[in-house]
Amino acid sequence: MEVILLERIERLGQIGDVVKVKPGYARNYLLPQNKAMRATKANLEIFESQRAQIEATNLHRREEAEAVAAKMEGLRLVIVRQAAETGQLYGSVTARDIRDAAKEAGYTVEKTAAHLHQPIKALGTYAVPFVLHPEVKVEISVIVARSLEEAERVQKAEIEIVEEDVAPVEAEVEAPAEETAE
Repeated sequence: MEVILLERIERLGQIGDVVKVKPGYARNYLLPQNKAMRATKANLEIFESQRAQIEATNLHRREEAEAVAAKMEGLRLVIVRQAAETGQLYGSVTARDIRDAAKEAGYTVEKTAAHLHQPIKALGTYAVPFVLHPEVKVEISVIVARSLEEAERVQKAEIEIVEEDVAPVEAEVEAPAEETAE
């Protein structure tokens, strides 16, 4: 089935591209979500007449998403869950949990913004990509801990590790300069 894309879709095409997709993908996802329309002569004419408006709407949505992404840059979400002594969770942290934590932090994100390939099932720090617009992605840090105090300790430990990694690099840079002076 051929469709005209009404927005950019990763690994498929840009706005206005006529692409061939499987009928089920078109019927069940692209058409109901208003991401595409059937590629008929009448629809091609309608699309060409509305192309400027569709592109302007897409540009406006992208600018809004970039503004939200700029605010979310460096965001760290803390999710508290019960876990065994080995660090395994007694459940899992899903994309919905992460989205809800982002809402509690004051960010309005779409239902499908957080992308996890599989649920988080252990304590730790994870980098979770948020797709705010097909062209705008931001990666946020999610800390899964047993308590808020444990999450604060993890954050402090990460900061110390980063500072320790920077110090040896600076020392190595200075050391060769001293050897060449001899």
